[in-house]
Order: sequence, then structure tokens, then C-alpha cells
Amino acid sequence: MKLVSGPLSLFAKKVEIALDEKAIAHERVLAAFSQTQGYAPRHPDVLAHNPKGQVPVLIDGDLALYDSTVIIEYLEDISPSPPLFPKEPRERARCRLLELYADEIILASLRQLMHRNEPGASLRPDWTARETAAAAAETALDAHYAKFEGELAPGNFLCGEFSAADIAVFLQFFYAQRLGGPSMKKYPRLWDWYRRVKARPAVARMIHETLRADAELSAPVVGAFKDSP
Repeated sequence: MKLVSGPLSLFAKKVEIALDEKAIAHERVLAAFSQTQGYAPRHPDVLAHNPKGQVPVLIDGDLALYDSTVIIEYLEDISPSPPLFPKEPRERARCRLLELYADEIILASLRQLMHRNEPGASLRPDWTARETAAAAAETALDAHYAKFEGELAPGNFLCGEFSAADIAVFLQFFYAQRLGGPSMKKYPRLWDWYRRVKARPAVARMIHETLRADAELSAPVVGAFKDSP
């Protein structure tokens, strides 16, 4: 099994955590990436197997998959233990919906912060306009924090046990912190959950590698990780 990943791809990191949580042996290949040119040149396996031209791509023998959700559901099918989805159909559907909310709804706000770590971005003429959009996105992110504060019971994960929803939501909020997004400390259940997910070995490894890649590829972001330690 081979995973074509990217050094700073949120959705590739989502798959990496799932593979690590399930202890599935695989080869990881990092596609070339820079903050100024993106994924250039495109990795040949990405060009061959993903019509969107994006990482992640998972190759398992003669099967090639793209899209992080499709990949994680495949991993669940071939390696059901430890599970990343609940067994009961209604709870399983709820878990998938929370994952979808992270990947599509929260991401729409997160995208408005992604200019902040591009080298030289603060010197560009559109910086002020982009920061105005970012301020509105931070308000939306705070509303997302409030939503997930309500989804969590004390000391719990989003779907009872640790799941794909926890991976997806955590990554959105971790990237928000990395890009100078709003504090989540005023939401005690969310903050407790965030720290517990962050401490999981698979997640801790992802964070270490992401920060190391940031040091090489990204500009420093003022206000990043305001909730640390």
C-alpha cells in the first residue's frame, strides 16, 4: 500500500492519522510542494489516478483511491479494528455528517486564513482586503467552536469513541490555530477535547511533521497557536 501525501495537506494528514491509528503498513511518498507554486510538478501517481490533481492518493495493489473520506472508509472496510466509525447505523451516519461538516463547512472559513503563511503575503496590495475577509472568517470559526462545544459531553469524543469525525474536526481547528485563528479556550469541553486528541500518538506525530514542514516552507504567522501550551 502506498500513500501519496503532501507536507502541509490537511486532507492528506487526515488519511495519515487514520493509517497510523489503525497501524496499517504503508509507504508514504511526499509530493513536491511550495507555498508559492503549490504542487509543482504534479506527482505522476496523482496525475494518473486523481482527476482533480490533488493529494492524497492511496494505491493498494491495482486499486487507486482519492478523496480522504473515501480512503478512510476503505481503510475501515479492510481493517475494521480499531474502528473509526460507530457500529450503530444512526450513530455511524451522524459521525459521517460531522466529518462532512468539517471537510466542507468549516473548511470554507479556514480557507480565508490560508494567505497568512504565504511568504511575502503581507507585502502584497491585497493583504488588507484578505485580512478583512479573514476577520469575518474568524467570527465564523468561533461559531463552529460553539457548535462543537454543544456536540461534546465532558471527557468524550464526538461519536463516543475516537472516530473519523474527531480526526476531521481536529485538523480544521489545528490548522485554524496554525493560521492565527480565534482562541477556543472559552469553550471548556472543546478545549479539553482538543488537548486529548492532540496527545494521541498518531496526532502528535502529524503535528510534529507539520510544524517541521512549516519551518521550511511557510512564513511565520502572527498570533499562531495563541492557545498554546
